[in-house]
Amino acid sequence: MSATDDDALLDLDHRTGWPADLRVLLERYPREVWEEHPNLGDLSRFWLGRHDMFRELNTGLLSAADQLKAGTVPAEAFRTWFVPRIQFFLRELHGHHMIEDHNYFPMLTATEPRLARGFEVLEGDHEMIHTGLLSLQEAGNGLLQALAGPKDRVQYAADGMSDALSGFLKSLHRHLGDEEDLIIPILLDRGEGALGH
Repeated sequence: MSATDDDALLDLDHRTGWPADLRVLLERYPREVWEEHPNLGDLSRFWLGRHDMFRELNTGLLSAADQLKAGTVPAEAFRTWFVPRIQFFLRELHGHHMIEDHNYFPMLTATEPRLARGFEVLEGDHEMIHTGLLSLQEAGNGLLQALAGPKDRVQYAADGMSDALSGFLKSLHRHLGDEEDLIIPILLDRGEGALGH
């Protein structure tokens, strides 16, 4: 397989997991052993908790958009619930990725250089996800503006928001899972002290 083929397989929209060279620690520390491992400390649990929160928020936002699309929730109730959550989601996910890119990924790469390529891939994911966040923000703004308009305009905007959230959820799940599969085994192998925790 050429480097170009390998790069295409590692693209977020096509990836189905890590290649063998990036699973070296995951094979030693599969997900099934994480919860009971003595090195699964506060940092690891916090990281996994944040990822679960992002998954749940994205799923909740999608469900709300689908309910609006189906006409099962009034527009004002939707707005009241949706606005603070989409703002929180966009802000927190962006901030989370900034901390990873500028702090944790460099430390983890220095700790486990064999996995450097994986962290480069994850940083590339962050760029794609940032573009997705901008699209979500645009779709969300369009939907909120449409809420004051005719029902068909609301329907069209809700469809767009639902589609944007659905596509984003798929990419986000893939990214978060792969990120966990790279990071948590390092922390289990070396201990959180390797990152100064």
